Amino acid sequence: MAVSKSYDCLISDSLLPRNEARALLAHVLSKDKSWVIAHGDETGPEEVSRPIQLLFLRRRNGEPMAYLLGAKEFYGRSFSVGPGVLIPRPETELMVDWALEVLRAGVSDRASMALDLGCGTGCIGLSLALEAERLGLALAQLTLVDCAPEAIEFTQRNTKQLSVHKLSRTSVNIVQGSWFDPIDPSLRFDLIVSNPPYIRLGDAHLSQGDLRFEPPHALSSGESGLQAVKLIITEAAGFLQPSGRLLLEHGYDQAVAIRTLFQEHGYISIETRADLAGHDRVSAGRKR
Repeated sequence: MAVSKSYDCLISDSLLPRNEARALLAHVLSKDKSWVIAHGDETGPEEVSRPIQLLFLRRRNGEPMAYLLGAKEFYGRSFSVGPGVLIPRPETELMVDWALEVLRAGVSDRASMALDLGCGTGCIGLSLALEAERLGLALAQLTLVDCAPEAIEFTQRNTKQLSVHKLSRTSVNIVQGSWFDPIDPSLRFDLIVSNPPYIRLGDAHLSQGDLRFEPPHALSSGESGLQAVKLIITEAAGFLQPSGRLLLEHGYDQAVAIRTLFQEHGYISIETRADLAGHDRVSAGRKR
């Protein structure tokens, strides 16, 4: 038996933006959006009706598209994502761009070691490893850390899904724990990257949009929003090689405070870069 409405009618009746409704319908049908557009006047099997209506309802209630689709594109690749992990965002790609510059420049004659703190889906660190392999850069080891078991599961899934575990140049180590706690204190990294929680507790943005559904521990950090940042800047120097770099993503209005923290803890070559929207997004400091 076929549903009584065409795909185009289902999309129109969804009360969602057409691009979102098409993406959800394509997901249920295991097709791409171009197929849905080309077959919009067709009706589908009845078993499609209930799951797509449920997805439409969940989206109308505000659930993030990335969670409903189970994936989000980042740096040109599809990463598995779901409740319990932060959704990858385009502005975070700046972190990967800058990290690749650090690897290109190198800090010694040997291959580099990198650490991704609070890895979430693994999008930063895994993208770095994949791009390093593609560009022929010497990244010998990548360690990814997160305190949340859900994040570790998604990072492991994305490592396999993107075949990062098969890279010839880079070995990947995924460990669960709070920031530097699970890291061998004898290790020294050439590069540490992190997109830590940096939103102030009680910030109005936490009750808006996708942030309502994302894990609070990955979003907010103390009354100033800088609790995690302070910890990372303080402890990272003990895990960096001489001239090693620490890169941190932060809020658009936090760059001055973060550069000050870098300076207070003895880092040099401190700078901030803006994302494509012109907002200060990533700051970095170098160990002496």
